[in-house]
Amino acid sequence: MSIQKVQYEEALAEFSRSAEAIALLKQYRPYLEMIPSMRRSDESVITIPMPIVHLRQAQLLSGAAIACSNTLCLPCDIAILMCDPEWKIKTGVEIFIFIHRPNEDFSDLLGRWRQTQVYLSEGYEWDMPLKHRHILSEGAESTYPLFVIFEGTPERIKRGLKGAYLPFVVRRSQADEEAELPSTSSVQN
Repeated sequence: MSIQKVQYEEALAEFSRSAEAIALLKQYRPYLEMIPSMRRSDESVITIPMPIVHLRQAQLLSGAAIACSNTLCLPCDIAILMCDPEWKIKTGVEIFIFIHRPNEDFSDLLGRWRQTQVYLSEGYEWDMPLKHRHILSEGAESTYPLFVIFEGTPERIKRGLKGAYLPFVVRRSQADEEAELPSTSSVQN
């Protein structure tokens, strides 16, 4: 079974909200523990779908170093930035979500993470969502990937992620999740 575009789009839309991003991190506990405050989790996590960064580079021009900036959209699907809810500052941890896309094979999926690592090896600054423009958006001390795959994802991709020691979670289909919910027909409001 292959991944359908609607599965990818639903996952992207869902995990773009901080509450659902936190639910995703609950499936991989080491990342959940990186959230600065679980009591104020909505203020501790900033999600940026299809994130844009401003890379800072120095170029030599006639023997003098000149700072220049290059803006680009990262090849990840969602960036999750941790924020101290008390001080309203970004912490040094960033998690990058890579959702398995239709017709994407292991090398493509892994290549997106590797390309993200290359881009972020230089100094960078985030193009923050309007709601969070006041937060200092310098690069991170630590970057981590999390891959979201589907039940229909080919087994070779799962084996490849395991072989590369990269964390992943399997997103279950809506039909499977609904089948597990208890019947609410007898519940009255």
